[in-house]
Amino acid sequence: MDRRAFLTSLGVAAAASQLGCASVAPSLAPRRRLRRVGIQLYTLRDDARRDLERTLGDIAAAGYNDVEMLGGMNNFGMAPERVRAILDRNGLRAPSTHVGGAAFDNLDRSLADAATLGHRYLILASLPGGQNPTLDDYRRWADRLNESARRAQSQGVYVGFHNHATDFKLIDGTVPYDVLIERTDALVRHQLDTGNLAMAGRDPLDYMKRFGSRYWSFHIKDVPRLGATSDVELGKGVIDFRRLLASIDNIDDKHLFVEQETYPGTPLESARRDYAYISTLEF
Repeated sequence: MDRRAFLTSLGVAAAASQLGCASVAPSLAPRRRLRRVGIQLYTLRDDARRDLERTLGDIAAAGYNDVEMLGGMNNFGMAPERVRAILDRNGLRAPSTHVGGAAFDNLDRSLADAATLGHRYLILASLPGGQNPTLDDYRRWADRLNESARRAQSQGVYVGFHNHATDFKLIDGTVPYDVLIERTDALVRHQLDTGNLAMAGRDPLDYMKRFGSRYWSFHIKDVPRLGATSDVELGKGVIDFRRLLASIDNIDDKHLFVEQETYPGTPLESARRDYAYISTLEF
């Protein structure tokens, strides 16, 4: 073998060795699964409206550990003490609730209900106001979240904001969501809705790179394509949940809630399949 052939063979061998290491490395990396899986009650809103107690039992039977309640819907008229009793009986926690803007008008009452229900998070479900908010509206609510976060911390409760696709529609060439999240301080613990972000045509992983340290809870929602107007069952869309979960620092200290708003069959059937997917996903 001449010198050129010999060096060429070494190069091929080295390249093959590197490719082999790359293919082996992922299998050697430790894999893990979520320790706890939650669900946003809005997924089963019609069932809950008919019979909240039965719905919470169905959630537990499906395997979920946590449920994010709907304080903004007054938990379908059920008193906090009774809701807590049902949660406890089913072995469920309710670490978070979605609230409307009125919850911050009477924050002391909201914090008292949170103590009864075991909430650690009050999440503003959407920007209050009309259909055409201004950048100043986002700035005002950022300031209000900052103020409420300082008050709530004395009770061991955090506040945050939940994104919708409309929060990424440009206003005067600016993404209003970015204005809000950059104006809030570290006490405000935001919630990232992966599906809503994707519906806005944005990649959730990009926002994890930009603001990952600000997110303490997540809505795990899938979409058929970026820019879609509806969601699909987990694992049947385009979001790479393996990479997303792997990108969440200290994931065991965060809260993840499955959410689905449209269904091929019944909501409960989708909720069961969503749990089967996300609870067994290794990342």
